[in-house]
Amino acid sequence: MLKRILSSRSQRAGMSRSISRQMIGGDWALSHPKEVRKNLRRFWFDGFFSSACDNILITYLSLYILALGATNAQIGLLSSLSSLVAALTLLPAALLVEKIGQRKRIVVAGASINRLAVLFLAVLPLILGGKSLVFIGIVFVLVRDFGSNLIYPAWVSMTADIVPLEGRGRYFASRNFAMGVAGMAVTLIAGELITRSGLLLGYQLALGAAFFFGAVNILFFSRISEPLPSSTTQVPRSMGFQAAFGDLRKEPAFLVVAGTAALWNFSLNIAGPFFNIHMVQNLDASATMVALTTIASIIAGLLAQRKLGYLVDRWGASRLQMISGLIIPILPLSWAFVTEPWQIIPINLVGGALWGAYNLASFNYLLTVIPEGYRERYSAIYQVVVMISLSIGAASGGIIVTRWGFFAVFIASACVRILAAFLFWYFINRRTKELQLGHYSR
Repeated sequence: MLKRILSSRSQRAGMSRSISRQMIGGDWALSHPKEVRKNLRRFWFDGFFSSACDNILITYLSLYILALGATNAQIGLLSSLSSLVAALTLLPAALLVEKIGQRKRIVVAGASINRLAVLFLAVLPLILGGKSLVFIGIVFVLVRDFGSNLIYPAWVSMTADIVPLEGRGRYFASRNFAMGVAGMAVTLIAGELITRSGLLLGYQLALGAAFFFGAVNILFFSRISEPLPSSTTQVPRSMGFQAAFGDLRKEPAFLVVAGTAALWNFSLNIAGPFFNIHMVQNLDASATMVALTTIASIIAGLLAQRKLGYLVDRWGASRLQMISGLIIPILPLSWAFVTEPWQIIPINLVGGALWGAYNLASFNYLLTVIPEGYRERYSAIYQVVVMISLSIGAASGGIIVTRWGFFAVFIASACVRILAAFLFWYFINRRTKELQLGHYSR
């Protein structure tokens, strides 16, 4: 009896140690100082609760605005305006970080704006009614987007300093796995809640839960000890907008990544705002079915994450991004021929693995091509390019869906994704050859 008790305690202790190591990305982190490991663990929990919040919003926010009375054209306009707000916010946010530092305070402040906007969205139908409800709802979505993008340059800069370079692939694979578990759980629960509670009330309760998870996420991030910037090289800090773009010609690798990302994200948002709308309006999917299709994607991503971290560290991020990017265009092409909601589940199972690979690889690759000492500025420029592309893509998608329908949106998105993926493949191959010849500075 005593032996069984001791054995059980030993197993629990071993499991606890294993989970604790996963929270810091694996055994590689044990050689780092205690403060680094604490930061990695808190950042892991930050991602867990942030994912719980964001997955509710990603899955149901556009459907909530639709339930408030918005049209398809207004949903497309909202997506376009969201990207435009981001483009207008990111570079000033980067310059703010360069001027005052205090990255953690900026992240916490911006995240607080974001979460409060979600809370106001949840209670909005209790205060307003009629046509103004949609307009004010759109305004609060844009306020939320402002908060999200205000923090991005500071967050990227801190992330590069929180997570040591040699273990980034494995750490983010572990963190992304936890984020996937959280996203899967809350997406299913929120979908069931919306289905059972009645349309509008269910959405309000789901957004209230998103606010709670977001508040916990802020709490964990605020407890991270802000590391000193990893670059000790002093770089000139010209604060003008012209100076922010002036040295881009010296960074051809960054220009390649930003240029191909522009076309890629344009292609994504041609169809991006309309997947869930198509499911609900044309395929008669319930909120629970929307949740199940989202969970299929998350499960596939989770199963792939453990291997993906090693692939990034072994193959290199650019190679994994290139391979996954060449396959991803089959996803919107498949959506064009869906006739029943359940048919989306196998598409999302494939998509979850592909997007898990692409997102992990593209973020790691971006960190390698951003010049040391300019992370805030260059990450903001990259996101400005992405958001302008998303804005144009959403506006284009809104026009296409209004005139020619959802089938045309999915086909157009697939075609432009193919073009963007081949351009990335071409430039990466050319960059590899020129690096071998010593022509690239980075």
